[in-house]
This record gives sequence, structure tokens and C-alpha cells, in this order.
Amino acid sequence: MEINTAIVAGTGKSGISATKLLVNHGVKVYLFDENKDRDIEAIKEKTGDSELVQIELGELGEDALSSSQLMVISPGIPVDAPFTDVVRNAGIPIWSEIELAYHYGKGKIAAITGTNGKTTTTALVGEIVKAHNAKTIVVGNIGIPYTELCDTTDDDSDTVAEISSFQLETVIDFHPNVSAILNLTPDHLNRHYTFENYGNVKFSITKNQTMDDVTVLNYDDEHTRAMGEKAKDHCHVVYFSRLEKPAGGVYVEDGDIILEDGDKKINVLAIKDLKLMGAHNVENVLAAVGISYYMGVPVDVIRDVATSFKAVAHRIEYVDTIDGVAYYNDSKGTNPDAAIKGIQAMVAPTFLIGGGYDKGSEYDEWIEAFDGKVKWLVLIGQTAQKIADCAKRHGFNSIIFEENLQDAVAYCHENAVDGDAVLLSPACASWGQFDNYEQRGDMFKEYVRSYKE
Repeated sequence: MEINTAIVAGTGKSGISATKLLVNHGVKVYLFDENKDRDIEAIKEKTGDSELVQIELGELGEDALSSSQLMVISPGIPVDAPFTDVVRNAGIPIWSEIELAYHYGKGKIAAITGTNGKTTTTALVGEIVKAHNAKTIVVGNIGIPYTELCDTTDDDSDTVAEISSFQLETVIDFHPNVSAILNLTPDHLNRHYTFENYGNVKFSITKNQTMDDVTVLNYDDEHTRAMGEKAKDHCHVVYFSRLEKPAGGVYVEDGDIILEDGDKKINVLAIKDLKLMGAHNVENVLAAVGISYYMGVPVDVIRDVATSFKAVAHRIEYVDTIDGVAYYNDSKGTNPDAAIKGIQAMVAPTFLIGGGYDKGSEYDEWIEAFDGKVKWLVLIGQTAQKIADCAKRHGFNSIIFEENLQDAVAYCHENAVDGDAVLLSPACASWGQFDNYEQRGDMFKEYVRSYKE
């Protein structure tokens, strides 16, 4: 499809990146934001003030609706926002940002989704594939929009992309060579409404794959295992498992990660050689091994990179030890299941900082996972009372409320003693107090290090 005119919805990072990509290809762009109070001059500065960009705030004009061939919607905008009905009624297809990038990108694609572990797995796969092919880009939910780098690719390039459910809602032709669904637990139900809808959106990462393509799925997760039964009708399914030994998959045997490919049984690496903490990270490595192998990376390269790889920022990231207290930043723990992984990795009595934006999650399993490790639960944000009520129902009463993250860190610093740990693992999104989990994690690290100074 040749694109001449398009609407881009959203003036954040994703929207600006999509706009620049389209302008680079000579496309007239109506850059739209429902917020009529946005600073037009600031938006112009971000887009380069191109003559091809017309900024529309508040509502879309008739020219945009009558002349546009498609609308690119930013991930943060719900696909059922009122203005999207206007666009659909005008007969304009709605694309995700990754759909647009796929339209212009070239080479092979590994696309990774799931509720938890996406960022670590994507970063690891990115490092592995880059070690094999210098023409590799790592994009998506991991921080760099796919639209920002897709024009740098050619037929010999590899793209490793972290893909969110929000981005998958509006894919049409997006077709990865290797896809992966790492796990599935309730998340973003305020956006997807039901767990079934959420799972169907995640599964759509495979919808354009063929028997020449591979999807890597978690055998230990009942939901993703069931997806394999549906996926095997249209693509090659490879399971990974920490607990069992699926035939033709990637699994653990006698402390080693093993990969089966037909008649070949390959010893990839010893788990003891990994630098990543926690059982969940073993699962991330298992997935990364499968993804990288089917992207064509030799096993010795996979082994070398995986055994030297360290945790990504904001995922059980060691910050510092101050007065004998170790501080860990797990700001990426934006839902209860991810936060369970964070607390499971702790070995010391822990001051746990939790709370944030309410995505409609339930916190019972997270509270149950405290398992005697949590000394104090320090709560902030919109969900503080909801979490406290849940904790009390489970018999946990060592709860403190603080106004904000800075005050929470101050409380932990004043009350934790030598041998304790402090863990930011909120089990909630950051919106409301922070722009994103990265900003939340960065501020946590800044507050912690101020006490060392």
C-alpha cells in the first residue's frame, strides 16, 4: 500500500516517531491529539516543523477524515476512544505503530510479548543476535519505537522487538519470523476488559505466521501451552520449560539448558554460569535461547552472550548498599505477577515499596508470595488502600502509608537495619505520579543514592 496522507493519533514519543517516519517518506500527516491544550510550538519543535505536518488538537478536521488513507494510533490511546469511531466511520483503517514500521522495515523479525519478562528477554535476545549480526536493531516497548529505526534496516538486517498488547490490538500484516509469548497473567484489564480478550490480543502476534515461521511458547504456563495447540495449525511451535521436558523444545536437565532440534540434543549452557537472579530469569533465558536459535544464531554465540548478560535496568536491579541495607529497583514490576518474581528473588528481610496506578489487578497472590520475607510493606499511590485491605485479609499487618516515593525511601532508610533489603516492586503501573516505570525507577535510584552522599 502506497501511503500519501495519514493521521497520527498521539503526540508522545511513539506519535512523534511515526510522524517523522511518514514525513521522511513524503507523506502528509495530520498529527492529532484530543487534548486541545497541548503546546503546538513544542510539538512543532519535536517534528522539525515540517510543512508536511498539520497539527490538529481537540478534534479531527474534515480534511483529515476525507483525505487520509490510514490512522496510526499510539499504544497509550485506547482503540475504543470516542474519536476512533469517527475514524472508522470515515472508512479509515487504524494501524499500530509496529504495523507502520513493518510496512517500511526490512529483514527478519523476532517479536516478543507476554505479561512479564518481555524487557529482559528482548534485551538478552537483542545482545545475542547483535553478536551474530551487526545489522541488528532492538526496538519496541523496550524504549525505542520501531518506527524510529525501521528505515535503517535492509534485507540482511535483524529486528528484535518487544511488543505490548496495546501495540498488537491494531496489527494487520505484521509478520515476525520468530514470535514468542512468554506467559499470560491478568493485566491491563482496564483496557482489554476480560482476560480472554487480553489473551486473544497476545495470541495475534502469531496470526500472520506460516509453517516457515516459529512461535516460542511457555510450556509451564497453562494459557500459553494451550495457545500452542492453536498455533501449530499455521506455524512451527517450540516450547520452553523450566519444569518439564517438552519434545523438540528448550528445557532444563541436570542443571543445564538443553535444546532439542529434530534428532539433535544440544547442551547450550549451565544455569550456574548465568549472572541473572531468580527462577523467572531462567525462564527468560530458556525463551531467549529458543528465539535466538531459530533466528539463526549459532549455539556458541548464544552461550557466550547469555552467560555474560546482567539484569536490565528496573528489573530487580541492584542499586547500592547503604549502612548494610541493600537496595533493589524493580520498577518494571508493574503488575502482581511480575512483583511476585521480585519478592521471590529476595533472601533478606525486606522493606517492600508498593502501590501506584490501578489497572484493575487483584493482589492476593502477591501478598501470599511474601512468605515471611516482607518485614514492612510501604504503600504509595492510588492503590495503597486497596493493597492494604488485601494484605490485612491475608493476615499481614505491617503496613505503612507514605505520600510519595521519596517519603517511602526515607522511611525505609530510617527504619531498615544492617542485613535488611529495600525493594521497589510496586505491582502497579507508574501513571499518576510518574510518566513511566523508567522514570519511577530512576527517581528511586536517585533518592537511594542521595543517602550515600
